[in-house]
Amino acid sequence: MVNCSTTCPDPGPSGIETFLKKTQVDKGPQWKEFLLEDVTENSVLQCFFSCAGIQKDTSLGITVYQPPEQVILELQPSWVAMGEALTVKCHVPRVVPLENLSLTLLQGNQELHRKNFMSLAVASQRAEVTIHVKAQREDDRCNFSCHAELDLSSHGGGLFHSSSDIKVLRIFEFSQSPQIWVSPLLEIGMAETVSCELSRVFPAREVMFHMFLGDQELSPFVSWKGDTAWANATVRAMETGDQELSCLVSLGPMEQKTREPVHVYSFPPPILEIEELYPLAGRDINVTCSGHVLTSPSPTLRLKGAPDTPAPGETAWLLLTTREEDNGRNFSCEASLEVQGQRLIKTTAMQLHVLYKPRLEESDCPGNQTWVKGTEQMLTCVPKGNPTPTLVCTWNGVIFNLDVPQKATQNHTGTYCCTATNQLGSVSKDIAVLVQGLDEGISSTIFIIIIVALGVGVVTIALYLNYKPCKIERRKLPYRQKEKNNEEESQFAVQRGEKCNAHNC
Repeated sequence: MVNCSTTCPDPGPSGIETFLKKTQVDKGPQWKEFLLEDVTENSVLQCFFSCAGIQKDTSLGITVYQPPEQVILELQPSWVAMGEALTVKCHVPRVVPLENLSLTLLQGNQELHRKNFMSLAVASQRAEVTIHVKAQREDDRCNFSCHAELDLSSHGGGLFHSSSDIKVLRIFEFSQSPQIWVSPLLEIGMAETVSCELSRVFPAREVMFHMFLGDQELSPFVSWKGDTAWANATVRAMETGDQELSCLVSLGPMEQKTREPVHVYSFPPPILEIEELYPLAGRDINVTCSGHVLTSPSPTLRLKGAPDTPAPGETAWLLLTTREEDNGRNFSCEASLEVQGQRLIKTTAMQLHVLYKPRLEESDCPGNQTWVKGTEQMLTCVPKGNPTPTLVCTWNGVIFNLDVPQKATQNHTGTYCCTATNQLGSVSKDIAVLVQGLDEGISSTIFIIIIVALGVGVVTIALYLNYKPCKIERRKLPYRQKEKNNEEESQFAVQRGEKCNAHNC
C-alpha cells in the first residue's frame, strides 16, 4: 500500500508513476492510496500533484528483501584423517539484499570466521563463506554451525537471523593394517579362539570388526585400550582342507581387510580297548590300540607296555595275564600324525581294575598286638582285596567297634577274630591283643635304654683301646730311632780302633 498526499489546498491532477501493477483503492481531497502488486525487485515510485497549474513530484525508493530462511552448513569431508585439512562451507540459497547480510562460522561457541557482503562486487556473488581447517585429535566430535543475519535497520526495517543445523566433525587415524592371530592348523569340530588386532587407530572404541572363516561369519567380541582395538572370536571348522580366515576392519569411511590361510584337519583321539575292565586275577586279556576311522592319513600308534611299535596304520596290542599288582594300572594309547609338517599327538588312557579275594597280611593286620593300659587304642587291621572288603572283628562273641578308639584295660586282653569279605569270598584271622600296665611299659623302656647305653659304652671302650697303642707307638718312635743311631756310632768307633791297631796307628 502506497499513500501519495500533498499540502496544496486545491490540488489538480495527481497520481503515481511506476512499472509495477497499481490499483487506486482510496482517495481524499489531498491524498490518494494505491495497491502495488507483484513486487519482486527494488524500484522507485514517482508521486505527483498539480497545484495552481504547477506540477510537483517526489520519489520513493522501494527495497525488496528475502529473510535468510534456510542456512546450509557443509563439512567436507565429515570424517577427516588426523592432520589433514577439512573445508567448512556455509551458504544461504535465497536472501536479499545481500549487502545487508553477514555470515558467521562457529565451532561450539567460538567464532571461527565472519563475513559481510557490503561492497557491490561482493554483493553480486552468492551468499556463502568457506574456510579451511587443519584437523586435530582434540577437534573430534566438535560441533560446527553457521549463523546468518540480515540487518535492514538502515532501510527502516528490522533484524532477521537464522542458523544452520549443527554438524559434528569426526577425526580419525587409520594408518596400520589389521593383524590376524590364528593357528595355521585347525581341528575339525573343535572350538578355537582367533583374534584380529588393529594398532595406531583413533578412536579405537568405534572400530568395527567382521570376521569370516570361508563363508562362515563369526561373532567377535570387541575390546579396546588406548589406540589399539582387537576382536576375539570362537571358530569351529566343519570342513577339512585349506580355508581362509579373513578380518574386515572399518572406521568411518575407512576399511581394510586382512586374510590368513589355515588348514583344517581331522584327528580324533585313538581308540583304546581293554577286553575286560574288571577281570579276575590270573585271567588273560587283550589290550588293543587303534586309530580312528576319521583320521587321515593313518596315524602311528604306540601302546604303553607293548613290546613293539607297529607300522603306521597297524594296530598295537598286548596280551596280559592279570595279577593283583595290576589293579589300578593305567594303559595309554598314543597316536601320532604329521599334518602340514607338524607332528600332532593324541592320547587315550584307561585304568584296569583287577578283582581278587580278600587277604589279611601280617604287615597290615599283625597277629600279635600290644596295648598300653589307660591309653587310647584301636585294633590295627587293614584288609586287601578288590572290590574293597568289609572288615568285621568280634571279641568274646561281640562285634568290636573298629572306628572309635578304645581306652585300653586288662579286659581287652584276648583273641579277636577278624573277617574280611567282598563279592569274591572272605578270609578270617585271629589277632592276639596283650594289654600291659604303664609300669610294665616303663620297665621295658628303662631296660631298653640300659641295653642301648651298655652297647654304646662297649663300642666307645673298644675304639679307645684300638686308638691308644697307635698313639703310644708314634710317641716312642723318635727315642727308639735315637738309640739305634747311638748303637751304630759305637760299633763304627770300635771297628776303626781295631783297624788302627793293625796298622800301628
